[in-house]
Amino acid sequence: MYDAYLRLEKLTLAYGNTIAVKDLDLSVGKGELVALLGPSGCGKTTTMRSIAGLLTPASGRINLDGVDITHVSANKRAVGLVFQSYALFPHLTVYENVAFGLRLKGIGGKDLDAKVSAGIKSVGLAKFADRKPAELSGGQQQRVALARSMVMEPKVLLLDEPLSNLDARLRLEMRAELQRVQRETGVTMIFVTHDQVEALALADRIVVMLNGGVEQIGTPEEIYNKPVSAFVADFVGFENVFKLENGRLVTPNDAIELPASAPQAAGLAWRPSAVALGSGPFQGTVRGTSFAGGTREYLLDTPLGPIKAEVDASWPPHEMGAALSFDLPLAAAATLSRFG
Repeated sequence: MYDAYLRLEKLTLAYGNTIAVKDLDLSVGKGELVALLGPSGCGKTTTMRSIAGLLTPASGRINLDGVDITHVSANKRAVGLVFQSYALFPHLTVYENVAFGLRLKGIGGKDLDAKVSAGIKSVGLAKFADRKPAELSGGQQQRVALARSMVMEPKVLLLDEPLSNLDARLRLEMRAELQRVQRETGVTMIFVTHDQVEALALADRIVVMLNGGVEQIGTPEEIYNKPVSAFVADFVGFENVFKLENGRLVTPNDAIELPASAPQAAGLAWRPSAVALGSGPFQGTVRGTSFAGGTREYLLDTPLGPIKAEVDASWPPHEMGAALSFDLPLAAAATLSRFG
């Protein structure tokens, strides 16, 4: 459990007459690693910009470590920001890039050298201090940007899509690096991402956003296993989502009566892996199939609408057009408290 360290209170953010975020309430604990997750245009980057001081709220408050910083200028907030593009100075070495902000604060001599050297060492780049950004890999450039922000000793560190410019292998390495740096320093960290895998892998808590508001806040396990809305369910991989009305499953063609044991909810959702393929009361026709290494994925045309199913790759393959029985086990469904 975290005590509130950063609080956004009824925060409304706008670009001209266009409201981007409305009445947002959010508390972040000291030392917590929080992900703002959602599709493009949901308000996550706008929220981050307001915390950084790059966007003045239309209304509401931002409180950091007991101080109202709503109208404090960006350079006086003790908030670090790592941009998606890293924004390194190409003509400066790693050392000078990391030292840049400290020099602006008037720090020099042995104090400067100690802070910069420690910062570079903390991200594993001690041997690269004299190199320039063009001589570094994407992952190494990301580490320089991280070190440059960390040496400023921010109360909160913000990262904008920190891994989006990296290939799959480097992404895995940098996930581990970000976690290590955050755990060792204890810095409060908020990162923006549209990648649910990244959010699940890194965050202590995830804030799922949609249309300028919060859809759900929870631990990775809660978001992944217990989505509360149809949007969150679909976003985290429950690709078979149905509305419930009066105990009946609403489909494009009809409404299916459910057993009395069915949960009272606004909707139900099944992951493809939860669909019982090969037996059951429903029928479908294979419209698409793909081999995914350890699993085989199927897309079925059914009276319930398109159904996505996933089975072990050892399961006998079925050709396009093949008829298959299937079931949607209630025990494997996520219950949704909101559908819209």
